[in-house]
Amino acid sequence: MKILVTGANGQLGRELREVLETEHPGITTYVDCAELDITDRAAVEQYLGRGDFSHIINCAAYTAVDRAEEEKHECSAVNIDGITNIARKADELGIKIVHISTDYVFDGHSCRPYTEGDKVNPQSVYGSTKRKGETALLGLAPDSVIIRTGWLYSPYGRNFVKTILRLSRTESSLRVVCDQVGTPTYAADLARAIVTVIFARQWASGIINFSNEGVCSWYDFAVAIQRIAGITDCPVYPISTVDYPTPATRPFYSVLDKARYRATYSTPIPHWEEALAKCMARMNLNEL
Repeated sequence: MKILVTGANGQLGRELREVLETEHPGITTYVDCAELDITDRAAVEQYLGRGDFSHIINCAAYTAVDRAEEEKHECSAVNIDGITNIARKADELGIKIVHISTDYVFDGHSCRPYTEGDKVNPQSVYGSTKRKGETALLGLAPDSVIIRTGWLYSPYGRNFVKTILRLSRTESSLRVVCDQVGTPTYAADLARAIVTVIFARQWASGIINFSNEGVCSWYDFAVAIQRIAGITDCPVYPISTVDYPTPATRPFYSVLDKARYRATYSTPIPHWEEALAKCMARMNLNEL
């Protein structure tokens, strides 16, 4: 087995490196845009053609949700053209793909957790490009696995957890949206889920949902972050989405049903609060 991880310097890519090099050392190549520009079809074909890879984990993505509303071309280039380039060559070479997608493919109008087969209806440029990337991948390489997730955080990069910790030390109070509901996903847990998919006895192609267990709002998430960090001098106040307008529309409800993952891999999924505590224990909170 020989694995290629794209987007290796992002939150998920860095967590994948830690898991793979601990549990399966020496079989994975890690690249980011400097080493492989997935939007360049010729570069992708050349790199994959000489790599003798058995699996590709595509973590590369344009994820600046609000900026994507203006940078449509740049977003499409990565989220659609990039995975199309990978899929076309990988299918030719018989390389299996695990591709990371998002809860933003849904409109957020549901009142129950979304299953893999529920109707998609993205409401943003980011969500639309990720959905088109899914469609392109399954059309070109139908044996691929697509993992939908959301609310990703880790000790690395920019994310909600690090933002709340930083602002809690510089502001007298915080106002956080309380009417958008989902499930935080610890990137280390998602990385372990991906490795489980790769090394499973049977390859289960198609779409799989994964996040941590449980449900919360962004407000609940922020309160939990402060509680675990022991922050008591910066109150968090709930506000509605209309009081915090953004260029891109966010789903009001994006909880994912993970029954297929649990049934396929017989693997328990940690609750989001347990996962958050583990993540924050890895952080040097004084440096944030």
